[in-house]
Amino acid sequence: MNAVLDAGERAHAAALAGLNAMTPKRLSSLLRRHRPSEAWEVAMGRADDPVAGPWFRRHPLLLGEFRTSGARRPPDEVWDRCRSTGTSVLLLDDPEYPACLRGDPEAPAVLFARGDPTALDARRAGIVGTRNATDGGRRLATRLGRELAQAGITVVSGLARGIDGCAHRGVLAASPAVGGAPVAVVASGPDHPFPREHRDLWEEVVDRGLLVSEHPPGAPPLADWFPLRNRILAALSEVLVVVESRERGGSLVTARMATERQIPVLAVPGSLLNRAAEGTNRLIADGSSAVLDSTDVLIALGLETKRAGRRRHEHRPRPSSLDRTVLDAFAGDPLTLDHVVLRTGLGITEVALAVGRLEAGGWLASSAGWYEPVGAAAVG
Repeated sequence: MNAVLDAGERAHAAALAGLNAMTPKRLSSLLRRHRPSEAWEVAMGRADDPVAGPWFRRHPLLLGEFRTSGARRPPDEVWDRCRSTGTSVLLLDDPEYPACLRGDPEAPAVLFARGDPTALDARRAGIVGTRNATDGGRRLATRLGRELAQAGITVVSGLARGIDGCAHRGVLAASPAVGGAPVAVVASGPDHPFPREHRDLWEEVVDRGLLVSEHPPGAPPLADWFPLRNRILAALSEVLVVVESRERGGSLVTARMATERQIPVLAVPGSLLNRAAEGTNRLIADGSSAVLDSTDVLIALGLETKRAGRRRHEHRPRPSSLDRTVLDAFAGDPLTLDHVVLRTGLGITEVALAVGRLEAGGWLASSAGWYEPVGAAAVG
């Protein structure tokens, strides 16, 4: 139904999402049963609904909140602001609604987007962390963002101060030709930069990637909205990397939401004396994989290819001509060094050195003196 909604219906959907006290659950409940214009009438108390009725009885001030904010931000004014800011209003059935989010049990009923929705068609890694990041954490987040973008990975983050902003600055430092894009999930309207010093960064993300929110244009950030947006950030990621987090940091909320969705969580280890590493060290102690560089993230993405929209990228170093000869000798079989010598005619020293390089590069694995190829051996 939503794919054919006209501008009037979308205007009502956008205005509903902007009502004071309109929670994600309430909005989803209304739009599951009504077209947006009908749901608006219910919210204004002008039409009956078996679910909304009990809301108003349990919360006597709720109807007044809806009516007051609806009068202040009526559908036509909200729609005009969406159009003037280039904001798309997406409902669950719209083709442009992110497919990786649509099936989530807490998917927003209405999503506001600026930029290119195809940024989510690539492989996706979320990067999050504390706002009070160390210099080392900022540098690493920037490097991870840049290197993942150079590998064609879309980087999802929250555009907050600290780690989030640095991750997206890293993405933007990579060449647009490589394919990696920034995707930001924000806790205010998509035209309301927060923090203010990120105003230029927001527009760069829109120009190069995608910015999404469940709040309409003009909505200021509210404290309660930041933990809520983390479920969207987690759901848009294939893996989630926590660079730095305090013991009770908001990044751990995102990590928990990712784990609930069976999305792998990775963490950057840090000194036991570094408060900004307390949360990441705890994640690792609880079983999360450690991230030492971007290769660890790329390996995690390579473990699961069902959701990939493009050919898998080969991240292992390309073998030299000699190493290629040694690798080809395996032909998928486990061999000892002596076997490789017999198959290649090379000396034992050359073979041993080549096998050592191939093992270090991730092409061979060893066990009790036997070596065997790892993954696809062909590199073209």
